[in-house]
Amino acid sequence: MAVARIRFLDKDEVELVHDQSVKCLEDIGVLVRSHKVLNSLREIGCSVDMKSGVAKIPEKIVNEAIKKAPRSIRLCARDPKHDMPIPVESSPYIGTTGLGIYMRDIDTGEKRPSTRKDIADIVRLADALDPVGYCWTTLTAGEVNQKAHGLHELWTALQNTTKHVQSVEVSSIEDARAQVKLASLVAGSDRELRKRPLFSVICCSIAPLSFDQGVVEGMAELAKHGIPVASMSMSLSGGSAPVTIAGTVVNANTENLASLVITQFTAPGSPHIYCSSSAPIDMRTGSINYMTAEPALISASLGQMAEKYRLPSMVGDWGLNDNQEPGIPHSITQITGVFLTTMSGTDIAGGMGGLDAVKGASLEQLVIDAYLWEDLRAYMRKITFSEQTVALDVIKAVGHGNTFLTHPHTLRNFKKELHFWDPAKLAWEASLSSKMVPEAKKVAKELLKSHHVPPLDKNVLQKGDEVIRTFEKSTSK
Repeated sequence: MAVARIRFLDKDEVELVHDQSVKCLEDIGVLVRSHKVLNSLREIGCSVDMKSGVAKIPEKIVNEAIKKAPRSIRLCARDPKHDMPIPVESSPYIGTTGLGIYMRDIDTGEKRPSTRKDIADIVRLADALDPVGYCWTTLTAGEVNQKAHGLHELWTALQNTTKHVQSVEVSSIEDARAQVKLASLVAGSDRELRKRPLFSVICCSIAPLSFDQGVVEGMAELAKHGIPVASMSMSLSGGSAPVTIAGTVVNANTENLASLVITQFTAPGSPHIYCSSSAPIDMRTGSINYMTAEPALISASLGQMAEKYRLPSMVGDWGLNDNQEPGIPHSITQITGVFLTTMSGTDIAGGMGGLDAVKGASLEQLVIDAYLWEDLRAYMRKITFSEQTVALDVIKAVGHGNTFLTHPHTLRNFKKELHFWDPAKLAWEASLSSKMVPEAKKVAKELLKSHHVPPLDKNVLQKGDEVIRTFEKSTSK
């Protein structure tokens, strides 16, 4: 089966990244701000300095972790038709944006702090849009107890989509357990959730080479429950990683291998996603810069590393718009980087609907992004190369210098083999502006009015609300 992919590293360079990452783990180690996890690492043979919090991980431990990890996983959904088996065979699954803190109001155009209702709206719209593969929790619920905001966001998302939900971050063991309880209510039981994980969780290391207590302990707890963990490295070239592409790639790979050791020695065989959202910083402003050439090269490199380890991956980012207003404000050159990132070998990626380098979101932008991905993913569909599809018998029947247009073979196969773009949607892309926003607004409003997500049982809703209330009480003590 032929699928379009980009490759950046040759075989020797892949081995160099691996060897340097192993050397980094053995000689420099990682800072782990958790005595609990440090003790676990010491027990499996790592060299641990409890005073500094640095753990040095031998190569044999890394290799064992790679062997223990599953080669394929299924990210499940309330509706099984939306299940996502990974690794993918063709185009990756693209989800909504990450944990923004503001919403661009669809009626007034005003920028305002995001709420649970905004999360419900954007997740329900994502549920209605076929090109959106899954849902990040997308926005911060600004009006709730901030110690429990992640639970409110996950619970709101689970109620408003039948697709897989990816929670953005975990703050502690208790938070991880509460997230599992909420998803178990939707799945039917802890046992059913383990069989069909309806959610996964982004667990970020802190580049360079460190792990905060709450996240690393929560990550280990999620692994025990069979919840897929995406070990996201945000290595920023020139900021939290060496400015060189090679240095950034090695830093991100090293952090992923350290995360893998923690999950696989906590719960061997637990589902683990090799993950990165790495890019250079803008040397003029110090902020992250997704709209440049390097993110695609970093993604391609890390996609090859995940392939080497035979791990499911999330190493690409979808980010057509890092401005504060919806639209397509960037040049063809910049947008090409987004396209190449999706061809990097990643299995899943997030970012649809995002604004302002993931700080905000809008419903119109989600529609724009979904429409563009509907066309772009055609480049990565599976193409069969076989004697049957080569069709020498048809060539012989048509004969020299004649046309295939009227042959039955063409009629039978043209819809399967050829992709047809919608001229109206292509017009959005050609504008490279905000001219498509009014139409996107109309589409978003119509879908929010007409699309119905099957509600959860009232008893389940009550129990979920009680899980959150109990957690909030425990954090206030």
